[in-house]
Amino acid sequence: MSEIGRGRWRQSRGARRRIDRSIAHLAVPALGALVAEPLFLVVDSALVGHLGAAPLAGLAVAAAILQTAVGLMIFLAYSTTPLVARRRGAGDLRGAVQAGIDGLWLALAIGVAVGAVLWAASGPLVTLFHVEQRTAELALTYLTISCLGIPAMLVVFAASGLLRGLQDTKTPLAVATIGFTANAALNWWFIYGLGFGIAGSAWGTVLAQWGMVAVYIVVIARHAGRAGAGFLPRRDGLAHAGRSGGWLFIRTAGLRAALLVTVFAATSHGTTATAGYQVVFTLFSTAAFALDALAIAAQALIGDALGAHDARRARLIVRRTVFWGVACGAVIGVLLAAASPVVGRVFTSDEAVLAILPPALLVLGISLPLGGYVFVLDGVLMGAGDARYLAWTSLVNLAVYLPALWLLTVLVPSGTAALVALTAGFTLVFMLARAVTLGIRARGNRWVRLGA
Repeated sequence: MSEIGRGRWRQSRGARRRIDRSIAHLAVPALGALVAEPLFLVVDSALVGHLGAAPLAGLAVAAAILQTAVGLMIFLAYSTTPLVARRRGAGDLRGAVQAGIDGLWLALAIGVAVGAVLWAASGPLVTLFHVEQRTAELALTYLTISCLGIPAMLVVFAASGLLRGLQDTKTPLAVATIGFTANAALNWWFIYGLGFGIAGSAWGTVLAQWGMVAVYIVVIARHAGRAGAGFLPRRDGLAHAGRSGGWLFIRTAGLRAALLVTVFAATSHGTTATAGYQVVFTLFSTAAFALDALAIAAQALIGDALGAHDARRARLIVRRTVFWGVACGAVIGVLLAAASPVVGRVFTSDEAVLAILPPALLVLGISLPLGGYVFVLDGVLMGAGDARYLAWTSLVNLAVYLPALWLLTVLVPSGTAALVALTAGFTLVFMLARAVTLGIRARGNRWVRLGA
């Protein structure tokens, strides 16, 4: 190798190391915060699961409805992070913070509306799942109480999006840790100490979520004071947040539809399969949030690089985050596969549910490197503001998945194989469709749009 070649190689290696340090600086705290979020559901599943199969199945139905409604609003974080990051990269700190504050007000308004509508529609929505009467009653109890926490959940989305855009992932970690600890303590006390059953789980989570909102308000008020941003929303800011989030709403609707139809498919196999799928989905969500830490780093770093007109750095960020996404997915997958014979006992003591879980968890572990690739590229395109492409391709991916899921449900109608088929359908078929559409876009140049 010539001296010039060695110099370029050293320069490239140095750039990779700087990017890796930036990824780690954002992703490691984000990992803790993101894992803490699904741990709310893990705590609920673990505590409620030991009440019996019917309460766990009821939680599965209620959680599917609740997470669908709330998950559709995740654009409040996903649209805020790249917008704040771009303005930060362009040197407009006041505009970055103000954009985040506009997002908070929008989140509160949407949260109140969604909570009210979902509370009114809770009964008909639970009925759609055609579960046994006892399971339906428990699901309705959990869902109606949880509606009170929906505004808090959405404000937390927007607040964490603002701070991530400012490349602060440590504060969301601290808030999530406090919230998780409070949630676990309150749930145990309400469920077992006071004997509230599944209702206690819902009340504990609602109180923990509003406590997190209070902490975020204090933190963001300090940022606004330092940057000179206003505390009231701006009309043009709300309109911009709505436009940028609209396409991401469609994208998220496609993903949530895939999750929801999979739960419908599980309920067609009976209470045992539904409870088993709740455990699989809980572990998938935990792994997904862990891998999303890299996606959040990609969002913030890509937005910052494009805002600073640095396309070369943006592409290097893509390569490094994809590498780490696949590698981390493989590590988590191996750990999950190794624990598959025993991890089910964390969530339930029902022997019928425990018997069908290990093969499905093996399939989930095998799929996680693919999941890491998908989650990272999703974050890259969000950070680039390529929301329209994400919206349309989410519908394409859903169109691929629906007939595959129907076929798997018909061909494998019961038993352990049914749960394995459901798991494979979502984690392999659906995720592969997403990998193809995201990979094609990331290889091109249309997502590279420079400036604030």
